[in-house]
Amino acid sequence: MFVGHFAVALASKRVAPTVSLGTLFLAAEFLDVLWPWFLLLGLESVRITPGITAVTPFDFVSYPYSHSLLAALGWSVLFGLGSRLIRRRSRDGFLVGLVVLSHWVLDWLTHRPDLQLVPGSEVRFGLGLWYSLPATLTVELLLFLAGIVMYARGTTARDRMGWYGLWSPIGFLLMSYFAAVFAPPPPSVTALAWGGQSIWLLVAWGFWLDRHRSTNR
Repeated sequence: MFVGHFAVALASKRVAPTVSLGTLFLAAEFLDVLWPWFLLLGLESVRITPGITAVTPFDFVSYPYSHSLLAALGWSVLFGLGSRLIRRRSRDGFLVGLVVLSHWVLDWLTHRPDLQLVPGSEVRFGLGLWYSLPATLTVELLLFLAGIVMYARGTTARDRMGWYGLWSPIGFLLMSYFAAVFAPPPPSVTALAWGGQSIWLLVAWGFWLDRHRSTNR
């Protein structure tokens, strides 16, 4: 899942108005922020196998440190504690921790059975939504639409940039999503890992957008 993760971040702004959208973007994608670095370091592995699912050509061979359930729980606790220490708001720390954990839940919905509960386990989980392109597009785009609606209703543009700044990252996310689904796969795992660093652009965009929109509370 891709835009579905950002949907959670957008929707979470409604219940965590004091947390920056940039922080929520980072929380929602935190496991995928870690994963490219673990690939580059040789700690995790993936194969590019066109046709393995209808949506993505990636065979996630091993990613226990970023995407096992135990690791996701650990990263969510660390992220939440970090937010709590920086912002000194326990509720905000708890909420951003849940956003981190939501990544694993959405991946469990979409991935083929390749997710472990704990590192080293031979048992893998995943409901396999990616086996159906129409079902994947329907579920993920509806989630994204719901997130956009909740964010738009929960915030108000302070200026013109607050209006244009909302729709520009949404357009970028949609273009990136359709490119990932329909464009040819990356030429190598290394190219995939470095391409994953583009997430930081969206995180920065989220922080910038917060300066031009105010919450409705």
